[in-house]
Amino acid sequence: MTLTPRRATATATATATTLTALAVLATLTLTVPSAVADDGDPSAPPGSVTTSPPPDVDANSPGLKLADGATLAPAKVLDIKSVVEDLGGEERREDTNADVTFALQAEVLFPKDSPKLNPEARSRINAIADEIKKQNATNVRVFGFTDNLGSYAHGLTLSKKRAEAVHDQLASALGSQDVTFEVRGYSEDYPIADNTSEQGRRKNRRVEVTFPRDTASSESQKSGAS
Repeated sequence: MTLTPRRATATATATATTLTALAVLATLTLTVPSAVADDGDPSAPPGSVTTSPPPDVDANSPGLKLADGATLAPAKVLDIKSVVEDLGGEERREDTNADVTFALQAEVLFPKDSPKLNPEARSRINAIADEIKKQNATNVRVFGFTDNLGSYAHGLTLSKKRAEAVHDQLASALGSQDVTFEVRGYSEDYPIADNTSEQGRRKNRRVEVTFPRDTASSESQKSGAS
């Protein structure tokens, strides 16, 4: 069949329009973003986060210079965190305004897949007990964690038994000091590193010991320094 010039032009225009539409659709399909993992801080175990109440601020105080019509935002406390980790990453200490947390990797405390303490683990735990005494802490949390290898149920049992082993050594080192312990196992929950690498899994296999800072001692040190 021979197309007249007008019909040939219409056909070419329709074909070009169709190709353009397909090209746009292909572009839209290719540019849809893929899912991105959340790189934010991991959630903290229940009961492990303490926040000081915000200070009272008088919005009408003459010392506050606000533009006409401006209002004062609600006060909030920004927690200052100091993190110190040894070169091998085997032990990490975190200090905030409210708490002190020690995280010990399982490899320096236990044989593989075991809740029995290594002989050298006791000296590390005893050093934490000395810090508990220094801070006059009476409430101590001992939390155990594993990586995501193996079943969740096995990790739950192992992490709890490891936390209990650390608790027993702490209690022995603290002697007669009156301390209330909270001991829990969380299996693979609340990782602090990526479980897709052995380096990350090693960090996640850990026991954390957390206790409040001695605010009275800290204030007296500040007063002495000034």
